[in-house]
Amino acid sequence: MSVVVVDYGSGNLRSVAKALARAAAEGGSGAAVMVSGEARVLSEAERVVLPGVGAFGDCMAALGARPGLADALGEAVIGRRRPFLGICVGMQLMASRGLEHGEFAGLGWLPGDVVRLAPGHGLKVPHMGWNELSIAAAHPLLAGIEDGAHMYFMHGYHLRTADQGAVLAHADYGGPVTAMVAVDNLAGVQFHPEKSQAAGLRLLANFLSWTP
Repeated sequence: MSVVVVDYGSGNLRSVAKALARAAAEGGSGAAVMVSGEARVLSEAERVVLPGVGAFGDCMAALGARPGLADALGEAVIGRRRPFLGICVGMQLMASRGLEHGEFAGLGWLPGDVVRLAPGHGLKVPHMGWNELSIAAAHPLLAGIEDGAHMYFMHGYHLRTADQGAVLAHADYGGPVTAMVAVDNLAGVQFHPEKSQAAGLRLLANFLSWTP
């Protein structure tokens, strides 16, 4: 099984790839994990992981700047329905649009906007550090992960989706923050599983064995 971590110049690619490889080894999935920004490689992927760090618009521009990469991503994930995991801004790019430093079109896979956190209560933006998951719905990606599990977050914007049925988990940061979404073969997490120790590795292992 081939798992491609999409390289478009944004995200902790090596950390994500190493965490996936460890989850594959410990889970016995036999997955081959590679980092690539080539459309040809992505088109052959059996699973796709899209990390992202930085501003929404910059990430969309970087994705579009790689020849054929955005088209290959859409064909693999939407056309051939390969299991997909977006991480941090990689999850946010699934939205209709992002409102960070302007208005930017997203991939449009999940209706909704990416908006700035406004937590109040003296809480700082960006939201950085460990926070608890409040699980809203059961899902194979959450197998073995308990309500209240701690995950590592680092973000100033979050997804406000129009489809609340897609939300699997929230975090509380002066109000509910979308922490995890899934619909059909698409999934996304606002936190960083590669930084979230045992719970994060379990989620990645679940992704490697997930059959949407």
